[in-house]
Amino acid sequence: MPLHSILPASFLNRLVHAETHCCRGIGLHRPTAGRFEYDRAELWADGIIHGLGIALGFVAVSVLVTSLPSDPSPSDLVPILIYSGAMLAVLMISAAYNMWPISPVKWWLRRFDHAAIFVLIAGTYTPFLTRMGGAITPQLLMVIVWAVSLVGIILKIVLPGRFDRLSIGLYLLIGWSGLILWDQILALPSETLWLLGAGAILYTVGVIFHVWDRLRFQNAIWHTFVLLATACHYGAVFTVFAMTESA
Repeated sequence: MPLHSILPASFLNRLVHAETHCCRGIGLHRPTAGRFEYDRAELWADGIIHGLGIALGFVAVSVLVTSLPSDPSPSDLVPILIYSGAMLAVLMISAAYNMWPISPVKWWLRRFDHAAIFVLIAGTYTPFLTRMGGAITPQLLMVIVWAVSLVGIILKIVLPGRFDRLSIGLYLLIGWSGLILWDQILALPSETLWLLGAGAILYTVGVIFHVWDRLRFQNAIWHTFVLLATACHYGAVFTVFAMTESA
């Protein structure tokens, strides 16, 4: 399962304070804490990271899809398409939000940027839970993960800047909920487990830079960690799904 990072309380507080006040006149909850203006070099660095991520994302999706049988069944193809769509959506929405100049449009993009995290978590779960077969627990968890993610998406888009602690709690809840399938997790290939663990660690370490507002290039560094963690979880999906097709 995709194991997303556990954030210390101090980090959670800073993340919550990043979305608190209303942007008057446009009805958006504009963040007032943290850095939202970067110099040219920082923007270029962040833009390169995002551009690289999108390019690699399309290549990765192509490799993953073409690794499936020539005539894949819906039970094989649909989970991979859901995961691939979620990953590409997150990469592209993040690029749009972070590269867009400060304006009402940017704060709208922020809503979708944060909502897309729920899509990625649920989308990453989907291939794994599908691979676990028709047992009731994985299928029930699939329903719960997507239901909770839908609640989170609605909160982020319809009520931005509110229920922030709840939203962060939901990230963590669904990110680690796969642990209830401990026996099935241990049955995954060892390389899959290592990749999942590496991705979780990278997300965790990356958050340090995400909240380190005074560090130059902190946004680019944070997104580098996100890209590396995403690559690890992609590798986990590939090893547990596509590689078993060719075995």
